[in-house]
Amino acid sequence: MLLTLTTTPQPARPFPATDLGFLLHKHPERVLERELPFGRATVFYPEATPEVCTAALLLEVDPVALSRTTRPGEGAPLEPYVNDRPYAAGSFLAVALRDAFGTAMTGRSKDRQDLADTPLPLVAELPCVAARGPEGLPERLFGPLGYAVEAEPIPLDPLFPEWGERPYVRLRVSGTVRLRDLLAHLYVLLPVLDGRKHYYLNETEVEKLLRHGAGWLDTHPERDLITGRFLRFRELVRQAEAAFTPAVPEEEGPEEEEAPRDPRPRLHDARLDRVAEVLKASGAARVLDLGCGEGKLLRRLLEVGQFRELVGVDVSGRALEMAADRLHLKERPELAQRVRLLHGSLAYRDTRLHGFDAAALVEVIEHLEPHHLDALTANVFGDARPRTVVVTTPNREYNAVFGADAGMRHADHRFEWTRAEFRVWAEAAASEYGYAVGFEDVGEVHADYGPVTQMAVFAKDDP
Repeated sequence: MLLTLTTTPQPARPFPATDLGFLLHKHPERVLERELPFGRATVFYPEATPEVCTAALLLEVDPVALSRTTRPGEGAPLEPYVNDRPYAAGSFLAVALRDAFGTAMTGRSKDRQDLADTPLPLVAELPCVAARGPEGLPERLFGPLGYAVEAEPIPLDPLFPEWGERPYVRLRVSGTVRLRDLLAHLYVLLPVLDGRKHYYLNETEVEKLLRHGAGWLDTHPERDLITGRFLRFRELVRQAEAAFTPAVPEEEGPEEEEAPRDPRPRLHDARLDRVAEVLKASGAARVLDLGCGEGKLLRRLLEVGQFRELVGVDVSGRALEMAADRLHLKERPELAQRVRLLHGSLAYRDTRLHGFDAAALVEVIEHLEPHHLDALTANVFGDARPRTVVVTTPNREYNAVFGADAGMRHADHRFEWTRAEFRVWAEAAASEYGYAVGFEDVGEVHADYGPVTQMAVFAKDDP
């Protein structure tokens, strides 16, 4: 994959174009090669004159080397070897960009600091960019930053245009901007366009986003979309959102009356309240909250004396800290005999989850990669084997109520099921592991599209 950066002097800024080398800290007459964990990056200048200077970053990704680090169960047998990683710009190129031009991204230049601080006429071109997402995504991301954006779709096969297009474009963005800003925009927005980062995401990604998004992301009209696709996981998104400027509500005019409050509970609260009711009706005394997040369901269950032991499990350590604060576990040491919070993943067997009466998975399964769902099913129903299991998940059909382009309801969702798809999974799990299963609508129900949330309640008679 290839990225080129081009500048040309203008009368208002009469500098030699080759000064781009001082800003990038790469001499136009030299070729730089860097070995990366996933391939090789090369920086060179295909054109370097006082009138026009172009720096190129060429990244050669080795899919065979990548396949050796693929975890078991990920992808089809040929997928690690046959994919778009060597050709379509995305997170691999963003990593190579930071590696090659890291000093330039700080805005420092020993010999041309005045030029580094000056907006310059710059053009970035990429012959193939992965642009998975809503139509017009490149324009929505780069346009508000002041760039002229040209995104030409790439057909599946130029000889057969009727076959349609793949999610790739030839991308050209141009504008008068500081080099450091252009590099930061590319570093953040290329993975956002792709929507599939190749490496493990943790809290350092939040720091990267806030650092490289400083001065522009907070006011970008697509801030939420950028944050969600860059970070992917809801806990990381929440951490980033805490650093943003909160929206200021518009002041009401003197003649405006206060709008009446909707007496109906919010969907989130209605869902948790209904799950708590089902767990109480099951007669359970020892309950697992699998994917407990910040502990909102646990807080409801704590109010019911019937529940003698409550255990929350989550893969996010930060979420468990927030749950401990929400439940006031430090201030109430007497709860230690009744409430425990465990760090763990439902993709793996966990003997700590044995022997419980009931388990709840509230809006959890859609956050798993599809290939991990079989493991979760086996671990919950086949290994932990609580008598009652309550599962809620969004109904994808209902998304039509939100608009034709609504997509999935959260950037961290890996899939969303229709009512039929949810029933197929639930009935198969019940049949394989000896449960009976019933279904219930939660929240608003549309005449054509069904409920906003769908719930399955699994029950078994044997202990």
